[in-house]
Amino acid sequence: MNTLTPVLNEASSTPLYLQLYDHIRTAILCGDIRSGEKLPSLRSLSKTLRLSITTVEQAYDQLAVEGYIQSKPQSGYYACAIDPEHLQSAPRSRFAASDDETTDFNGLSGLDRTQLSGYYDPACFDFVKWKKCMTRVLTEYTDFLYSEGDLRGEAPLRHEISKYIYQARGVRCQPEQIVIGAGTQQLTGLLCIILANMGIDYVAFEEPGYLPVRSIFRDRGFKMTTVPVQKDGIRIENLPANIRSTAYVSPSNQFPTGSVMPVGRCYELLEWAEQNDSIIIEDDYNSELRYFGRAVPSLQGLDHNQRVVYLGSFSSTLFPAIKISYMVLPMPMLQIFEEHLSAYTQTCSKTEQLTLALYMEKGLYQSNIKKLRSLYSQKIQVATAALRRYCGDTVTVLSNTSGLHMLLELPQCTEAQLAELYRRGTVEGLPLLAASPSGEASGPQSQRLLIFYYTRIPLDRMDEAVRTFAGLIGTI
Repeated sequence: MNTLTPVLNEASSTPLYLQLYDHIRTAILCGDIRSGEKLPSLRSLSKTLRLSITTVEQAYDQLAVEGYIQSKPQSGYYACAIDPEHLQSAPRSRFAASDDETTDFNGLSGLDRTQLSGYYDPACFDFVKWKKCMTRVLTEYTDFLYSEGDLRGEAPLRHEISKYIYQARGVRCQPEQIVIGAGTQQLTGLLCIILANMGIDYVAFEEPGYLPVRSIFRDRGFKMTTVPVQKDGIRIENLPANIRSTAYVSPSNQFPTGSVMPVGRCYELLEWAEQNDSIIIEDDYNSELRYFGRAVPSLQGLDHNQRVVYLGSFSSTLFPAIKISYMVLPMPMLQIFEEHLSAYTQTCSKTEQLTLALYMEKGLYQSNIKKLRSLYSQKIQVATAALRRYCGDTVTVLSNTSGLHMLLELPQCTEAQLAELYRRGTVEGLPLLAASPSGEASGPQSQRLLIFYYTRIPLDRMDEAVRTFAGLIGTI
């Protein structure tokens, strides 16, 4: 490996750790840093570049999360294997955890991330700013409200979404490829029609994964299978072979495990789709809400063969009642949409679409995302500290770096006790989801897992909520 000597611009608005990250990432993609090659230690690179160890560590951590490098205990950092066929075609980063462990997540099947009781933190959204945007729509753009909405969604909103997802997620598309709908489930119903017209009637889901989407495909008559999720995402080798099918995945922030698919595995998944003439549905659930390092780039941004449908939603980053979601269709699928769904009407409020377009145009959405990251990272620290203080070794935090929840393991609980904990937590108003609410056993090796939606609890009530949770554990 050539010595790492990036030219870093201290006057740039891009942080130094991101400049270093981008330099190393490019070197790996171009082959200047070969697969398996050892990178300089944090201390030596810090000394060479005259940077703080923290800056170098942040760059390495982001590279590790995205799967470009891996850390080997007592040895150092090494470049990961990426198929040479993909190196030159890989797009440059729009953003100026991977190891050999393959832990499976058992006992979390059949979860519905929408069915939660308990708190909602009003500090998560400022309705005053939203109201100002809506008032402007109602007073200055009333002429637009006398007609029905565009089937694909309002043009101003599709324009703002296309800009945002390119800048924030690396998604490459034209506004015409975006279709807006009233929630992910409604858009999934449209996708079922498009896929059926393509002759695809088989779909593979992550296990564990998002239950309502499975119900939609089942009700539409699709044949279904589930594929286990491990620490680096869905087991690609278990996906259907020699069958034209669809894989429904969340590679950037898998629900509920929080696992991230490394870039090498992303290319393997894209290769599976190409070889089997299949489609990937990328549900980019809460991927912007990563609290340590930068968000992981989207799978769609790596796709050059029109194989990925990208799904996004505003329900978690604005407020639950907004029910505005969108999908980015590859051009061949967009043509089918226009040919076969022209008789359908737009299900999403035109007023709310225009309000959201104005909200994004003014930069308020981006500001709200930053606010949520700051608020939720504080909540993570307080909740994690409280769990250690009140629960000790009875609870282990498995995932708390992104999304809206913490994944907790309670190894001393039985399945029946876990279900009882979920029931009592519901009575107490705690935002919990049990791994197996029915109390049915799922094998002697299954983990005893619980999802704790800490984001719904106000910061000043977090300690009290965790203490209540610890008290419930002590009574079962």
